Amino acid sequence: MPEAPLLSRERIVLLGQLVRYAVTGVFASLVNIGIYHLLVKAAGFDPNLAWTFGFVGAATTGYVVHGQWSFRGHGGRDRQGVRILRFAVVSLISFALNSLWVWLLVQHMDLPIWSPYPLVLGVTPLLVFWLNRQWVFE
Repeated sequence: MPEAPLLSRERIVLLGQLVRYAVTGVFASLVNIGIYHLLVKAAGFDPNLAWTFGFVGAATTGYVVHGQWSFRGHGGRDRQGVRILRFAVVSLISFALNSLWVWLLVQHMDLPIWSPYPLVLGVTPLLVFWLNRQWVFE
């Protein structure tokens, strides 16, 4: 009797999406962190205001690349307006959570400006991947 494959086709597709999402997420996060770091260090911006500008750059980058690459072949591509609105909601959830990390660690606990990076790059993306896959790019 032949053995069942280790990974089903559905799980392989999910794994591919997760890997593409991670690569795109790292790129978008670097856009966000780059803008944030530059504005805080070079221009003396308030950390949360700088994070807001970084977020806008990252969200724009993320929507385009996630839609074209991360979730390619997943869900329909009609109802673009609904998808943009949903992506905006998920992005705002991501923004709020990451702003919480910045406020808590940098402004409240007076840690270095890089201290939120592990949470921003590790915790928030898992929640946002799930929301994007289940609700935005369904």
